[in-house]
Amino acid sequence: MSESLVVCEVDEDLVKKLKEFRFRKETNNAAIIMKIDKDKQLVILEEEHKDISPDDLKDELPERQPRFIVYSYKYEHDDGRVSYPLCFIFSSPVGCRPEQQMMYAGSKNKLVQTVELTKVFEIRNTEDLTEEWLREKLGFFR
Repeated sequence: MSESLVVCEVDEDLVKKLKEFRFRKETNNAAIIMKIDKDKQLVILEEEHKDISPDDLKDELPERQPRFIVYSYKYEHDDGRVSYPLCFIFSSPVGCRPEQQMMYAGSKNKLVQTVELTKVFEIRNTEDLTEEWLREKLGFFR
């Protein structure tokens, strides 16, 4: 799949919200869940969550539909330091309709570039989204 393939644009209001989210001052976990409006071919805001753990976040995701998530996570390092990485998580569960998967997969790169994130992960089963999974993924960025 070509890097320049763009299926859906990103809603302007969502772009503003994501930029604000990037510079948030709070020190708790927070998430923005996004979906594609199929008719408008636009990535839009679905939900915002403040103070949400990875385990609670997974309960907010549909089991049979893809979603994009930007997650601000309070990461406590083994040496005692604390950081707040912004993670982009593409939830693409097994069992989604193929045309839906293609629309999300084709729009992912545009969205990642728009939010300027480097910690990009994918899950194929919503049950995989746990604190342990996220810590393991973030361990590669030390």
